[in-house]
Amino acid sequence: MRLDIPPTRMQLLRLKRRGIVARRGHKLLKDKQDELMRQILELVNRIRDLRLRIEEELSAAFGYFYFASSKQAPKATDEALLATTKTIDVDYTAERILNLRVPKFSRKISGGLIGYGFLATSGDLDLALLKIDQLIVRLLELAELEKTLELLATEIEKTRRRVNALEYILIPSIDETIKFIKLKMSEIERGDLTRLMRIKDIVRGK
Repeated sequence: MRLDIPPTRMQLLRLKRRGIVARRGHKLLKDKQDELMRQILELVNRIRDLRLRIEEELSAAFGYFYFASSKQAPKATDEALLATTKTIDVDYTAERILNLRVPKFSRKISGGLIGYGFLATSGDLDLALLKIDQLIVRLLELAELEKTLELLATEIEKTRRRVNALEYILIPSIDETIKFIKLKMSEIERGDLTRLMRIKDIVRGK
């Protein structure tokens, strides 16, 4: 689509400069898009592997909980869990990836999950809680990675729209307008030359 500007030499120079800037911006955005895609693919692999580990360990922990509940008195598991003293404080900071602020979680853990006596509980409950305790760090890491992936996905979509706008709308419009202005200027020059020749013929006829 041709831009609606007057076909003058000044506008032609401005358009040429604008075209150079647009192509340079397109290249930079394209490079950013490629790097974002690389980061996303790397994150997807890390998240997939971490999820598999967490699911395996959760499955093992639930198995221990099941065995503990079957060996203990009714509600003994619930009463034992009420004795936990573990607290987790999570602080949020941010780091930059390609000028994008992504979350970084830091944790402060105190106390312990096992705060009950061992007389009325099964050893399977201890094993279950130890598994859960180990999972806390991995769950925080997973939350951090998934939030980062969400932000990168949003950013790559914005970058993709800008790349497409430059590649398929702005740059073709600039090129088409430059061709139009050059054509118009050629017509004007031919018209000026024709008028000049007529003036010369008139002067000679006198």
